Amino acid sequence: MGLITETNAQYYSGQQSFPVYTAITNKTFDCTFDVDVVSAFDSAGSQIGSVSNYTIYLDGVAQDEDQSYISTGAKNQITLRPSTFATTTVYVQLKDFAIQSNYGGYSYISLNDVINNFLVGYVGVGKLIPRVNRTDVMFHAKRGLQEFSYDTLKSIKSQELNIPPSLSVPIPQDYVNYVKASWVDGLGVTHVIYPTTLTTNPYTLPIQDSDGVPTQDAYGNNIDATQSLTEENWATANDRLLSGNLNLSYSNAGVYDWRWDKIAAGERYGLNPETSQKNGWFTINEREGKFSFSSNLKSKLIVLEYLSDGLAWDLDSKIPKMAEQAIYMHIAHGILASRSNVPEYIVRRFKKDRYAELRNAKIRLSNIKLDEIVQVMRGKSKWIKH
Repeated sequence: MGLITETNAQYYSGQQSFPVYTAITNKTFDCTFDVDVVSAFDSAGSQIGSVSNYTIYLDGVAQDEDQSYISTGAKNQITLRPSTFATTTVYVQLKDFAIQSNYGGYSYISLNDVINNFLVGYVGVGKLIPRVNRTDVMFHAKRGLQEFSYDTLKSIKSQELNIPPSLSVPIPQDYVNYVKASWVDGLGVTHVIYPTTLTTNPYTLPIQDSDGVPTQDAYGNNIDATQSLTEENWATANDRLLSGNLNLSYSNAGVYDWRWDKIAAGERYGLNPETSQKNGWFTINEREGKFSFSSNLKSKLIVLEYLSDGLAWDLDSKIPKMAEQAIYMHIAHGILASRSNVPEYIVRRFKKDRYAELRNAKIRLSNIKLDEIVQVMRGKSKWIKH
């Protein structure tokens, strides 16, 4: 039996039709989309979300979102309000963001399916794991998803943001570690923004007396300043004084003359690569929980790429099928290694299997294509004339 359960209309258009009805009274419709249908209203008619991810059509007329809800305890079952509709055709249309979230979903397997498959394939009479609690499998599966997210799975997220006058943006809610920050030019090309050690973000800002001793309030706690002087100076710093970028203005009439500054441009050797660039810098302000950027990035459009652990949202809890076997081996090794009566050679065997499958997953997910490497290497055959 095939694993694809959606029709082409459901996958590409996000549309599911239902049989012809002569009259509808408090009717329910069982949707078979791979993506969950979500209603902004509950069975009592109270709004519980910002927007529904579907629209239900009766005789081609879109119904208001408050006219339907998701049945309690029934996944993907839409129920109409207790009203009678004289209609002949019914279909559900997913909204664009729900359709897009479903594209490419076949390349993933859900964490719940991984747990169920493990219990079927690795637990039972005559197997190395005769019995195990589902909660134990769930624990090791979640830990495996977290560990694989850091360096194996495609778990990099990104946000498109504008740098405000404060030069700071909050750390994303599901942030674990940063990957890269870039500013975007008018062509949509990204330019890497580098972390820097040129400045820092102090964690505490105690106010001192004339002898330099921190002062306290009536409760014995240090009195902190509201703003860091270090951060204020950095926010107003002229980045050209740091990067050494020459502010040269050329006129068309003097393009071919031999002024000294034109001759010297591009011929400064021995510069520090950390400072000799014009893309700007960023720091992580742990005190405020923000990314802080240098003054030349004010009002710039940036893309912030970061790692999550794969467990923040339900949508994150999915595993590429190319790493499915690796997660099974991680669960099996975790369960066997935590038991007291398992021979050590069994534990070592599964540890080796886990390592081998993790290595295979990394190779598969690296997505190396020979044609792309060849295209890059074609440029290496050029002769550079001096």
